[in-house]
Order: sequence, then structure tokens, then C-alpha cells
Amino acid sequence: MKKIHFIAAALFPLSVAGQTISGKVTGKGNEPLAGASVRWLGSKTGIVTNEKGTFQIAKAGKSDNKLIATFVGYLPDTLSISTQNNIVFTLKLANELSAVVVEGQRYGVLISDTRPIKTEQITATELKKAACCDLAGCFETQTTVQPQTTNVVVNSKELRILGLAGVYNQILVDGFPLIQGLTYTYGISSIPGTLVNNIYVAKGANSVLQGFESISGQINVETKEPDRGESMLLNAYMNNFGERHLNGNFSFRKKKWSNMTTVHMVQPANKIDRDDDQFLDLPLLTRYLISNKWKYGNENAWGLHSRVGIRYLQEKRIGGQIPFEPTKDKGSNKVYGQFVNLNQPEIWTKTGYRFNDQHSITGFVSAFQQQQESFFGTVKYDARQNNFYANLQYELRYGNNDLKTGISFRHLTLRENVNFTDTLPIRTYPGNYHRTENIPGIFAENTLRMFNDRLTWIAGIRADQHNQFGMYVTPRTLIKYDVTPRLILRANIGTGWRTVNLFSENIGLLVSSRNIIFSEALQPERALNMGINLTHKFESNNKNITGYISADFYRTNFHNQVFPDYDTDPSKAIIQNFYGTSISNGFQTEVYLNFSQQFEIKTGFNFLDVYRIEKGEKRLLPFNPRHKVLNTISYQPLSKKYHFDMNIHWYGQQRLPDTRSNPVAFQRPDFSQPFTLVNAQFTYNFKTIELYGGCENIFDFRQRQPIISWQNPFSPFFDTSSVWGPTRGREMYVGVRFKIDK
Repeated sequence: MKKIHFIAAALFPLSVAGQTISGKVTGKGNEPLAGASVRWLGSKTGIVTNEKGTFQIAKAGKSDNKLIATFVGYLPDTLSISTQNNIVFTLKLANELSAVVVEGQRYGVLISDTRPIKTEQITATELKKAACCDLAGCFETQTTVQPQTTNVVVNSKELRILGLAGVYNQILVDGFPLIQGLTYTYGISSIPGTLVNNIYVAKGANSVLQGFESISGQINVETKEPDRGESMLLNAYMNNFGERHLNGNFSFRKKKWSNMTTVHMVQPANKIDRDDDQFLDLPLLTRYLISNKWKYGNENAWGLHSRVGIRYLQEKRIGGQIPFEPTKDKGSNKVYGQFVNLNQPEIWTKTGYRFNDQHSITGFVSAFQQQQESFFGTVKYDARQNNFYANLQYELRYGNNDLKTGISFRHLTLRENVNFTDTLPIRTYPGNYHRTENIPGIFAENTLRMFNDRLTWIAGIRADQHNQFGMYVTPRTLIKYDVTPRLILRANIGTGWRTVNLFSENIGLLVSSRNIIFSEALQPERALNMGINLTHKFESNNKNITGYISADFYRTNFHNQVFPDYDTDPSKAIIQNFYGTSISNGFQTEVYLNFSQQFEIKTGFNFLDVYRIEKGEKRLLPFNPRHKVLNTISYQPLSKKYHFDMNIHWYGQQRLPDTRSNPVAFQRPDFSQPFTLVNAQFTYNFKTIELYGGCENIFDFRQRQPIISWQNPFSPFFDTSSVWGPTRGREMYVGVRFKIDK
């Protein structure tokens, strides 16, 4: 009974009224500033305002002290506190003065104290600790997200959370689901790192506002705003393989209008084959991207606000045997090669009107088209996809509640054509594949705050009508409880579902010589996810040491899962619904320490148990390291003239596809070997120029000759699906950034 009383007291403590100060941070138009920082003057730690711009902070030990409030794009404000218990900060826009000096340093990774969902915010500061050429490379210093190669020949990648394929986490760009269907294969590589401002990563069941996916988590990429940051940024990068990147961001502002134009270019590397297997170690990549974003007003202020963005992407990837030339060898059965050519225009807008602090309405509309021509050896794969997305959302703030409700609509048309240029009888799946999806939906989500904002509860539900599969209801609930001002407990549970885009999501099926067997019509994948997280932030008495420790556990239970069966027959990939037991258990713990804003250390451990029960036996799913350890070290002096960053990754064993029925020469082990990767970078800052250089995979670890039957790529045993580690080896690079601030 004593233990029960202790637990109850820990989870439901008495109010600490009288020992805290409440307040609100607003702009001049009385708009609440969500995410503003409030701290005691002289302290390096504080709190962040919630969506209403309100906060509660523990009183300082002194009878007279000063609170300071700061928010990006606004001038900080300081108030003297003696006996007040409720205060209001009204911040002015920074551009209202001719010159502003803002002091302070933005941490690389932030874990919000106010969000009910545990959300890791990866800031632009963190992104500068590695090359971060594109979105796939922005997670070198993170434990939660694991980039995974899906096709080693042309270097396509996915982002995994909780050990599950990247299709189970929802990737948003500025709140829009632009990475889906055909864009899944190469989409995450098409977003340049220099365009990214913040990345928000949340595991498990999330908000229902953006859709019904997000089974394993959600990654929201927030690109740079034209009214903040630099007026010009130029970035040039080159690695020792000869691959070159050039980026430029150009922005201006006039009254309520602002605009940013972005250009991005990649030129191919040299032809390199360190394995002597006649295959390129990295593909020849050529990419051109241009985008433009307009912004009007401020979504936190009363009145009209709008963002409009357009983007055009053109990309070519060439991989395979060294002599391969696309113009003459596409589809040839003499020289093996892979060629991908894609074009993607897109447009989106987010427009809304805030009537007052209580009522607002916002509309999201996006559309894009992708045309893709590709060859994988003798497999010709051409595809075209049209996407349309609309979401109309109404927000009502009443009492301690925030209610968001609205309607949404999704349209997808996908046409895929699969043909062969050879006459091998083992392939039985050529043809035209055509799919159209129309999915109208309604949703509602309420956020309730109780006990002086110490307890926050989100309850959400949505219903979507699929034109082929009928009605699906998606309920989710999330809870956050502040055990103390520094110790936060979170829990969430909810369902998710998604339709399958087989070829684009499993591009390795087209690459290998396996025959694809469709055992039955595929149904939507469905799963239940539940998780719990505990985060404790701390600081030393002299406040020279700050940090946090976080631990969480998430479990995903699939009710139907479509995962290609590579094990029953190595010459086939069997595609079918799996209604049996399919589980993902993920445990993660992380410790972060910051010493005097100069020296940072982070250590993370990840354990994954991802398996199915087949014929009464537990069978691990392939390509998941059961154990993974990440260590990061960063140093920057107070002068901020330079900084040094290092990260060390250790990966445990991964189960590999079963190849025991192959001839001995074409067999692979059942499990990979553990390996370690060490990356480091040094950056030196001048007034307007940053020079950086680094090395990835310093000790040159490689999985040698990863392609099965590379000697004869047109044989029935050719397979690229056993890639579990880096194949290109040590990569050195240099770069320069030139920026002019506003």
C-alpha cells in the first residue's frame, strides 16, 4: 500500500499555486506567441510558452528578480518581478528598429516542455554539425531516425523509425504530405539541407489533423521562412569522389510581404569501383531544383495570412557496371545498368484568417505531379503520379480547451508500366498497373489543459472514406503530465492505416532477378501503436551544466501488414497480406549534457525487437540492428569562431534474407556483422563566411561486394537486397557557406 500511495502521489501531486508565476507573451496585435522563451535573467534555462502564448515558471529564490522573454523575429523584453503572480509580455517586431543585437545561442536539439507529444526539434544549429547535403543526411547526429538504403545501385534511401520501413512514418514538408506514392523512392533526397530550418520528429501515434498514416511516427520538415534568417545564403560542397553541390537561398521583405527563392544543383561524381566488382560504388547523380515561397502576414496575428510555394525538380541517377552508358545500353542484356530520370513540379498554399484569440480558419492545398522513366537492368519501369491534397481546418479556443476540426480530401492517380527487354521466362509480372484513390475525410481533435497546465490531454478522431476499401475510423489519444517542472511523463495510443504502393516502396523488387508473385489482392495495412516516455531536464547549482535524460518505449502491433517474403524461395518475392502476429518493440534512452554552452555530449541507445510469428516460431524481420549506440561530441568556444563535431555510431547484428537454397557461391550469412562508423567535422566562422570540412566513415569500414552474383548480373541469382552496411567507404569533403543577414 505504501508503494501505491507513493506512485499516486508522484502522478497526481498537489497544486503548487503560490510558488509559480503565470503569464502570457504576445505581439503588438495581441496575438499569442507560441514557443516564446521565458527565463530568469542570468539563467540559461527556462520554459517555452504553449499554443496560447501562456506559461508558468517557478519563482526565483530572490525577493526581487527579472524575467526575460524572447521570440525569433521579435525584440526581447525584461520585467522586474517582486510580488506579481501574473504578468504579460508584449514584444515588438525586430525590424521596427534600424539595428538590433540579439545575444544567445540556439541549442541543436530541443525537446519541448509544452507539446503533449514528445517532439525532438532538430534546429539549423544541429544541421551544421554534419554535411547535411539533403534530408536523408540530416540525421547523422540523431538516435530516433535511421536512414536506410533501399537500392544500393542508385542509392535510394528511406527514413526508419522504431525499426519499421519508412512508409510507416509520415513525412510532411511545411505540414503537407508531399512524400508519398511515387515520390517515396527518391523524395527525401530531393530536399536540400540548406533549405531546412527545423525538423520535428515524433514517435508513435500522432495528431489526426494531417492524416491517417503516421503508424510509427511523424517527421515534419520546416523549411526556411522568407521573412527570417539570411537575405542571401550560398553553399558549395565537394567530396573526394568528385560529387559537387551548389545551393543558393535569396530572400527579401517589404512590409507584410516576403519572398525566398532557392536553387539547388548536384553534379555527378567520378566513376569509382574500390571493390573490383565492375559496379560503381556510388551512382552518378545530376539534380536541378528551383523553388519559390511567398509569405504574407503572420499566422499568430489577427487578420489574413498566407504562404504560397512552387517547386520544380529534375533529377537523373545512373548506376551499375562501369561501362554502362544510358544512351546506348538502356535495357541491354550485355552491360548491366540502372537509369532513373524524373521530373516533378509542385505547388502548395497555406492560407488562413485569425478572427481573434479564440477563432481562426486555415486552408491547406497542394498538388504535384511526378513523371519517371527508369531502367533496372532489363526491367523497364515508367510511372506517372498526380496528387491533390486539401484540408480545411477550424480552430476554437475556449476555456482550457483548443478544438480543431475540419474536412480533408486526397486524390492520387498512379500509372505504372513494367516491361522487360529480355525473354527470360522466370518473370511473370509485366503489365500496366493503374490505381486511383479518392479519400474524403472529417476530423476533430481537442486539447484540454488541467491543473494549471500540468496535465494536457489530446483526444482526436477522424473518419476517411476510401473509394475502394470503404470507411476507416482512426482514433488517437495522447496525454502529458508534468510530474515536476522538470520531469515530464507522456503516453499515447492510437491506430493508423495506409494503402500500399508496392513498386515505389519496394524498389529492390525491380532491381533483383526475383520473380514477383502476387498471392492475393492487397488490403490496406493497419496497426495499433502505443508508447510511453519520461523526460527529465536538469542543471547544476551554478547552471554551468545543463542537460536531459529521456527514456521511452513504443510497441506497434499490425493487424495487417504487407511485407515481401524473401525467405520462402530466394528466386521469388511473394506478396500477400499478413494477418498474423507482427510486432515492433522499440526502447530508446538518451542522455544529453551541455557544459557552459561550449562542450556537448550526447549518448543514445536503441533496442529494436521487430518480428513476426510464422508457423509458431518467432522470426526477426531483416535489416534491423537489434542494438544501436550513438555518441556525439561537440565543442565551440564562447567566441563562436569555430566548432568541432564528432559522432560515433555502433550497429549490432542485422538479420539478412535467407539465401540457403542458392548455390554455395551465391549464399550469404544469416546475420550481418556488427560495425562502427565515426564521422567528424570542423567549421571555422568568419563574419560572413563559414568554411567546413569533414570525414564520414573515418576508419573506412565497408561491406565488400554486397551484390550477389555481380559476376553475372543477368543470372537468376543476381540480387542487391543483402546490403546492410556502407559500401562506398571513407568520404572526405570540404565546403563553404557565404551569408548576408537581414
